[in-house]
Amino acid sequence: MKKIGILLLILLLIPFNVWALEGDNDALIKEAVSGILIDANSGKIIFEKDKDKEVAVASMTKMVAQIIILEEIEKGNIKWNQEVIVSKNAADMGGSQIYIEEGEKITVEDLMKGISMASGNDATVQMAEVIGGTEAKFVELMNKKVKELGLKHTHFANCTGLDQDNHYSSAYDMAMIARELVVNHPDILKFSSLYEDYLREDTENKFWLVNTNKLVRFYDGADGLKTGHTDAAGYCLAATAKRGDLRLIGIVLGESDSKVRNNETMALLDYGFNSVKLNILKKKGEVIKKEKIDKANKEIVSIILKENLGVVESVSEKGKYTYKIDIDKIKLPINKGTTVGKIDVLENGKVVSTGELVINQTIAPLKFFELFKKGLVDLVSGNL
Repeated sequence: MKKIGILLLILLLIPFNVWALEGDNDALIKEAVSGILIDANSGKIIFEKDKDKEVAVASMTKMVAQIIILEEIEKGNIKWNQEVIVSKNAADMGGSQIYIEEGEKITVEDLMKGISMASGNDATVQMAEVIGGTEAKFVELMNKKVKELGLKHTHFANCTGLDQDNHYSSAYDMAMIARELVVNHPDILKFSSLYEDYLREDTENKFWLVNTNKLVRFYDGADGLKTGHTDAAGYCLAATAKRGDLRLIGIVLGESDSKVRNNETMALLDYGFNSVKLNILKKKGEVIKKEKIDKANKEIVSIILKENLGVVESVSEKGKYTYKIDIDKIKLPINKGTTVGKIDVLENGKVVSTGELVINQTIAPLKFFELFKKGLVDLVSGNL
């Protein structure tokens, strides 16, 4: 413990504007082949070691499957309580599994639990068939998704992460995939944060699930995200933890065993929580700009922040920022909560954070009689 404390003290004394250890990136994750630590809100890199190295990532692959599943839920194409009949192909999957049987009926929600907590290959393949028709078609969707996210060091040959040629990713790409999950599909945390739960709980075939990610039980603030292990990949982990307003995502790849993997991931997260803070510059709901809307039932509307707007800073420094506001042309009618623009936070001319701007009320166009009446009032009052 004394050595760890000394190490953290040394790290905190390093000039922070480098945002990572220079010349000795082994100091935090010595046994890892590669790794990275980012702020989930902005994607800012706090620490990295060979972040773009293309390696096997085992079941961390399933994070992309989870993105696609959650998108289908959000679109209403599938529902959590929807029952699925298990195929022979899914039931026969080896490796980590939840032991579903051919012909069994199981809900989408239970399959998602099986993927998120037990890393079930059988559950993943079953959901791939539900959405894509076949695993091969689903893998095409996965590769399309990583391209949409702008990732250049990832390609999948299967949906489970089992070792296979032309199946790889990188620490940076895995961090961006994890960020897409927790920022844009936060429902994942309902599953990944559970340490234990049951499948088929009200049946005779009750099955106990224990999360393969032990950090959700033992690390303060941890609520996800995905473990992985194969011979080619070694032991891998995508971990996320939140303390106060600050959420971090840590990735370690190619560790020698699960204990080392967990310890080095916790050291990585400790470094982040001890080194940086989230400075909230503007609060959720704060009015950023007022707009005049012609021919509308509300002449002046407020444009507000959808979520808190903050920047990650060193614990010992405070930046100086300017703002750039972009408002889209507002077309009527428009509903309350609709995104109408963005606000960028700039430091030395560089964008360091971005906030989404929404309209604060529903606005409708004036009807013909209302327009006529308004025109008369403006004429009499001299406003024309």
